[in-house]
Amino acid sequence: MASNGSSRPKRKASLPVDIPPPKREKSAAPEQQHKPAAQNDQDGEYDYEGMDISMLSSGGIPKAAHDSAEWQRTIEAVVKSVVSIRFCQTCSFDTDSATTSEATGFVVDSERGYILTNRHVACAGPFWGYCVFDNHEECDVYPVYRDPIHDFGILRFDPKAIKYMPVVALELRPDLAKVGAEIRVVGNDAGEKLSILSGVISRTDRNAPDYGEGYNDFNTNYIQAAASASGGSSGSPVIDIHGYVIALQAGGSVEAATDYFLPLDRPLRALKCIQEKQPVLRGTLQTQWLIKPFDECRRLGLTSNWEDAIRKGFPEEVGMLVAETILPEGPAHKHLEEGDILIKVNDELLTKFIRLDEILDDSVGKTVKLLVQRGGEDKEIVLNVGDLHSITPNRFLSVCGASFHDLSYQVARYFAIPVKGVYVCEAAGSFRFDGSDKSWLIESVDNKKTANLDEFIKVMTDIPDRARVVVAYRQLRDLHTLHTSIVHIDRHWTGKMRLATRNDESGLWDFTDLPDAPPPQPIEPRSASFIKLDHTGFPAASDLVRSFVRISCSLAVRIEGFPKPRKTGFGLVVDADKGLVVVSRAVVPYDLCDISITVAESIIVEGKVVFMHPLQNFVVVQYDPSLVKAPVKSARLSEEYVRQGAQVLFLGFNQNQRVVVGKTTVTDITTVAVPSYGPAPRYRAINLDAITVDTSLSGQCGSGVLADEDGTVRAIWLTYLGERSHDKDIDYHLGLATPTVLPVIRQLQAGVKPNLRILTVELQLVHMSQARIMGVSDEWIRKVEEDNEERHHLFMVRKVECGSNQGLDEGDLILAINGKIMTRISDLDVMYDHDYLDLTIVRERKEQSLRVATVTTEDMETSRVVVFCGAVLHRPHHAVRQQISVLHSEIYVGGRVRGSPAFQYGLMPTNFITAVNGVPTKTMDEFLNEVDKIADNTYLRLRVITFDNIPFVITIKKNEHYFPTMEFIKDPKEPMGWSTKTHEKGTVHKGIDVAQDLSEAATYD
Repeated sequence: MASNGSSRPKRKASLPVDIPPPKREKSAAPEQQHKPAAQNDQDGEYDYEGMDISMLSSGGIPKAAHDSAEWQRTIEAVVKSVVSIRFCQTCSFDTDSATTSEATGFVVDSERGYILTNRHVACAGPFWGYCVFDNHEECDVYPVYRDPIHDFGILRFDPKAIKYMPVVALELRPDLAKVGAEIRVVGNDAGEKLSILSGVISRTDRNAPDYGEGYNDFNTNYIQAAASASGGSSGSPVIDIHGYVIALQAGGSVEAATDYFLPLDRPLRALKCIQEKQPVLRGTLQTQWLIKPFDECRRLGLTSNWEDAIRKGFPEEVGMLVAETILPEGPAHKHLEEGDILIKVNDELLTKFIRLDEILDDSVGKTVKLLVQRGGEDKEIVLNVGDLHSITPNRFLSVCGASFHDLSYQVARYFAIPVKGVYVCEAAGSFRFDGSDKSWLIESVDNKKTANLDEFIKVMTDIPDRARVVVAYRQLRDLHTLHTSIVHIDRHWTGKMRLATRNDESGLWDFTDLPDAPPPQPIEPRSASFIKLDHTGFPAASDLVRSFVRISCSLAVRIEGFPKPRKTGFGLVVDADKGLVVVSRAVVPYDLCDISITVAESIIVEGKVVFMHPLQNFVVVQYDPSLVKAPVKSARLSEEYVRQGAQVLFLGFNQNQRVVVGKTTVTDITTVAVPSYGPAPRYRAINLDAITVDTSLSGQCGSGVLADEDGTVRAIWLTYLGERSHDKDIDYHLGLATPTVLPVIRQLQAGVKPNLRILTVELQLVHMSQARIMGVSDEWIRKVEEDNEERHHLFMVRKVECGSNQGLDEGDLILAINGKIMTRISDLDVMYDHDYLDLTIVRERKEQSLRVATVTTEDMETSRVVVFCGAVLHRPHHAVRQQISVLHSEIYVGGRVRGSPAFQYGLMPTNFITAVNGVPTKTMDEFLNEVDKIADNTYLRLRVITFDNIPFVITIKKNEHYFPTMEFIKDPKEPMGWSTKTHEKGTVHKGIDVAQDLSEAATYD
């Protein structure tokens, strides 16, 4: 898109408040430079920190250098009308993602309580925020108008809520914006509560700045000045020496001190319409115009007679309006052409956007007559004027975790396409397509066309829960390609299909529940055949392929620090008659999820988690084998541990999900320590022997087996989730010996759900040289050498799980368990069926006996999740207890939803909540009991402790309209294995009926 100026501008708001502003950096590509957006005053103070004291007036008002007494009086009067706005867009909508930010506004009607700010502050979508006046009084604000195109919006507040200072409105005077006028920008600059920046208007005829993809103002001239404003100044009043507001701060350039201001002609008209309770009519031809100088217009065909007429009629003008983009199927389609020079509108010579806007706004539903020059020829055209509000979405649909609305004029203009179609504003849940999460346009669902949102709603209403349908869609950046995906319809985790409609009277978006989805349809048994691998030279390989199925896991809620909402891998069928499959916990991290199992790459059936091992990195899932008519074969698992140096067949699935086979050698079997990830503790395997092999295939495959030539499986090849590096997850691929898995499988085959007993400690190897120094006697060292001829080592307690009272201390050296010397990590497996273990240990160079209790695996898994104000709360999971030294409470912040109160007020993942309004809340029941007492839209105090043991207090405002309190509770009687309920105003309702994509709740930001 065309833009005057040498550098890409940037709006000065909409950076999440808890992220520090980026530093300005030089780049070889000026077009990619951006100015920092709004930032948060982290500690909540509004001091003029770092400002030279000489820059303060006697009244504490910051002043620009060499300001006269008259300017000082003006500024002191104006600042009382300027407010700092802190706001959330609670969900993604149109061109904007869910966000939390701050900006500026100013009072323009003190009796009715209207504040003028930017459109990108008032938000295209659901807005929730408050404003802070100069005397630090705070009140809620609600949008009553946001312009479809131009960057201004109007918020409403209650003037009676401001009790300790008079509320005074500033007067809008767009006529006073002249070149050379001295101005001041009074606003929330760079996150400060108040900043005064000076400048001089240098231009009033600049094209609207181009911010790249996303929201952009257009079809208006902008005012340019050098004021060096930065993040947070969006919506600031630009005043003259008399205190009149002559423009609205909107954006600026990174590389220079240049700032861009919006003229006030359209904001003043909109304000008057609202004050008079009249609709703010906005007309459109669905055409973007640009101001182009006369020399360029001449090259486009402007004749000398019309140039003479324009220059005589408008001696100060240096250019004319030229058609830049004409949307297909719009009023001007096939009438105007790109490059047409606008001469007259309704027989009136016209060169300014302001006058064009006036004519179009007064002609909605009528016609206008245009005279344009095209290649030196005059063309007279009569066009119908459309309603700009009708092509600006004011509602959205939430279903299956995603959100949709009709395509907006903003997006259509950017891609030069017709304003029609169903736009995916939140590509999540069932509609989380591969690739970019932006700019998807749905063309059909279940082979039914969806030309608009109403048709899309009708189609979705008829699709039963858990159905799989074909969705056809296009990426707006590549309209040449039609994409298709198979979508699994999720209406059970995400709740009812809801339509949100903007209400400019209340300032909220009203939610309407749409008809419930039809119940899931019964699944008929299907047949399929497996591929054959006869060409590999290993006859057992084809049989092994029949023991693998593909596992797809879709997480309903992001908890326990897990980084991805979806994972896919392969699992090994260990009992085809019962449908038991072993898969890595890197694929299925917890059971609050949907599992799809694909057999022979042909049959898809639902699965469920039946067991999760807390230490050994494997999960057992189960499917209904009666639905599968395929020659699935139970893998034959070896009861003997594989030995180092053994020759085995490696069969795995690479990154392309293709089977690869090769002969290899077991190179090592050793106890490993998978690195932990401190910023977001998440599951990791501990206390296990890992197998490595001598083949490059092992690094390419995250799933597979090591087997003998007859097909007996000696080890299962699994993916182990480790730390993160450069924002990427690091995976390890290692083998797990089958004797480790067999005891669990046998219990499940017998119809018994395993509930293993666990010693909650992490062990590490200690070699004999170290053991001697730690106090191990020569007699025990001799016993070690006799017990394990291959490896001479013992195990030391590296970490005791926080909250454990088993009696072991970090640094204890374990000699024997229940009378048997422990030289292999597999010797620890005896704990699985013992309530108590009799240990012989060395502590502080002294040998002693110790009886310790074990805990059950059921006690180690997350069984309850609460979502409060957008924060995902649950009991500290096993990974947290492994890493932390003090367990502050049972209320751990596992994630948060962007645009939520939790995000706005700084409740961070890995925090612990210990008190509500001064009342200690150690358990989730205590927490819910206290927050249920809090009235909606009021503040509460939370005492919070960080993962690093730093306590602090935050205030957070409850918002039940957009973020009601929800619960997920593990319940084996429910079809999903979990029950759900919503808390609203002290009552509890079964089922989740809010539209939040909790699978996108970030565990780290």
